[in-house]
Amino acid sequence: MSEILGIYTLWLREVKRYTREKTRLVSSFIQPLLWLIIFGSGMQFSYAGFGQISYQKFIFPGVVGQTLLFTSMFMGISVIWDREFGFLKEILVSPISRISIFVGKMLGATTDAVIQGSFVFVLSFLVGIAVDIQTYLICLPVMMLITFGLVSVGLTIASRMESLESFGVIQTFVNLPLFFLSGALFPLTNVPEWLRWVSIVNPVTYGIDALRIVILKSSWIPLFPLQYDLLAIAMFDAAMILLGTIVFGQRK
Repeated sequence: MSEILGIYTLWLREVKRYTREKTRLVSSFIQPLLWLIIFGSGMQFSYAGFGQISYQKFIFPGVVGQTLLFTSMFMGISVIWDREFGFLKEILVSPISRISIFVGKMLGATTDAVIQGSFVFVLSFLVGIAVDIQTYLICLPVMMLITFGLVSVGLTIASRMESLESFGVIQTFVNLPLFFLSGALFPLTNVPEWLRWVSIVNPVTYGIDALRIVILKSSWIPLFPLQYDLLAIAMFDAAMILLGTIVFGQRK
């Protein structure tokens, strides 16, 4: 019970800290809005042949995935903040395991990222996508599955960083390739063969493809079957959670 209580306490702390930061809540709307309206409107004339969907509809699931990716990776910074203010030392010497500490922070950061990703759905009407409650409820576990592994990557990186500046550099170095090579902004059907193979080993590719299947339904021809996407994401999550618990457990 102490382990469960410890996980719950760390989860609740991460969620409360997120909801109290009003600027991050506001950015949940501003950044996706810029991508959908400005970037989407500007680039739709440069792309042709998306079948039954416009370019703005095409990138909408990509913007959801981008929000999940960037938020998940950024959440790793909480480890550095906690170390700077001495809170990390307190929880490391508490009578709960390192695994429970990692899981509690991972679940809290996952909840924050999913909340921020959910805000993007409010903007769906701007691009002509009708997202009903059933579609959102199907997307919810998919978003959680996508976020588990990405949050674990962020926490793993942060646990090895000594400063906020170092984490910011590494985070950007990891985020941008994952995002731009995921097919979020362009279809992967007409790209060079080497780029397609790089995208296939990118876990975010499967997450965005799964979101497009659920959100765009029959309007989208998927890269892979939905069950294949979910299996690939689950395998990535398992590997990253295992790596994260090992690395976090080595902290002194």
